[in-house]
Amino acid sequence: MEEMNLKISSSPHVRSKDTTSDIMFDVLVALMPALGFGLYLHGWYAMLLVVVCIGSCVGFEALYQKKMHKKITVGDYSAAVTGLLLALNLPPKLPIWMAIVGSAFAIIVVKQLFGGLGQNFMNPALGARCFLLLAFSRYMTNFVYDGVSTATPLTILKSGGEVSVRDMFFGYTAGTIGETSAIALLVGAGYLLIRRVISPKIPLVYIGTFAACIAIYGVTKNYDVLEYTAAHVCGGGLMLGAWFMATDYVTSPITSTGKVIYAVLLGLLTFVLRIFGGSAEGVSYAIIISNLLVPLIESVTAPKAFGAGAKPIGAVEDSNDHKQKKNETSDTETEASDEKNGEASSEETEKNPKKKPDIKGVVIAIVAIGVITIVMGAALGAVHDITKEPIAEAEAKAKEDAYKEVFADAATIEVFADDNISIDQVNEAINKRGFTDVYVDELNVAKNESDEALGLIFLVTNSSGYGGDLQMAVGVTIEKRICGVKFLKISETAGLGMEAQKPEFLEQFIDKPVGVFTYTKTGSTSDSEIDALSGATITTSAVVDTINAVLSCIKGGY
Repeated sequence: MEEMNLKISSSPHVRSKDTTSDIMFDVLVALMPALGFGLYLHGWYAMLLVVVCIGSCVGFEALYQKKMHKKITVGDYSAAVTGLLLALNLPPKLPIWMAIVGSAFAIIVVKQLFGGLGQNFMNPALGARCFLLLAFSRYMTNFVYDGVSTATPLTILKSGGEVSVRDMFFGYTAGTIGETSAIALLVGAGYLLIRRVISPKIPLVYIGTFAACIAIYGVTKNYDVLEYTAAHVCGGGLMLGAWFMATDYVTSPITSTGKVIYAVLLGLLTFVLRIFGGSAEGVSYAIIISNLLVPLIESVTAPKAFGAGAKPIGAVEDSNDHKQKKNETSDTETEASDEKNGEASSEETEKNPKKKPDIKGVVIAIVAIGVITIVMGAALGAVHDITKEPIAEAEAKAKEDAYKEVFADAATIEVFADDNISIDQVNEAINKRGFTDVYVDELNVAKNESDEALGLIFLVTNSSGYGGDLQMAVGVTIEKRICGVKFLKISETAGLGMEAQKPEFLEQFIDKPVGVFTYTKTGSTSDSEIDALSGATITTSAVVDTINAVLSCIKGGY
């Protein structure tokens, strides 16, 4: 008989000709339409950001692996894909150094510290984007289109404005470098589907769940459901996230049922974050939260191994027959059973040993987390101590400049001092007049060269701004008229609420013989009416209330 040479190895035996570098290269190719349109729309600086992100990610990965004496794997293109995805998720005018910081966070913190490719617990590019949003929110929400800082379509939509679905589909809107053109992203997604790099299950269920939720919400608000839903589907990072990041092999479930649960969860989270959250977008946080839940999803949906829990044929008996046989067991059999009990227990223990808790591993993990927490806390404390004084000096200088700007005729500015009037009394009076969101932080007196009072300068905060607190310096002359307004703190939406800083809006309050201002959306017809900012009614209302609160202090005897 002819001898046969058989190779015996452990399962699984499924093999694919596709390598990691092949898959990553396909992803790079698929992103080219969105990249090309983004560079066409935003110019050379956007191209510089893309080059910096890709170069930084590849460089940080190679450097980390070299220092850790690991195999350098930048040739698999995974770092390049992370860099490109990160760049496509950035505003087109983000400072270069912030892009480098984001690249370092993506590669070192999210990817390499957890074991490298295949071990990261969340999508590195999205992790870096969310990190940058938290650390540099002002820059990460400053979107420029056609050379002008403006709001994204989703922000306008959330503020009650109207958007063009056609422009959103083709990409002629404000947004990040690579998220605006739905058609370009769909072309790339089609390439991945043809190449069978991704399955359509997660993206389609994700987008479908989200669209259904948006449509139901639109019905409850009496919106044009079709247009409203289409705008949300084409807007923001939904297409980029659904087709290119939610499908990440490492951070998405591998079970069929798990993929559906994961995608439904993504759709629900994106809907909740977009509609009820503080931001107009929600894709990034939805994907990251769902990434963290993937191990739980897989544990619930893992298929049972073939034959697991099955009993041999004939082992199942009628319960009554089993009880009868048990009752008929002789004393002799019982004794024999008792004698064998020790041996049987020993054999069962050997076959199914109980897993002892890894106490040592738990202790090491707790100690490691404690050490990391202490080190990071100490580092943050040191940074705070170093930067505290320069920050305080910068804030004091900004305040001084603002005071000089709102009261240009003042030779000196002194702290208001009156034994009969305190800041607390002023704020109590403001509160009683209905300005519950307005608080006076400081009160100063503007004087001329002869040391005569020219008026008062209020440093006042309003907590009802759309993006947070609004802090303004407001100058009021002795004739009880506003002579200047300057923002010291404002974090409203770019292109909408941020327009409140512009002179053409603030000048509407200057030198008007008015006791109370109101705002209008149809065009002012008197000195007491202020033209509201388009799409920023909340910001307009907050500014008007602040000015009225200051005037009430003057006209009402504080």
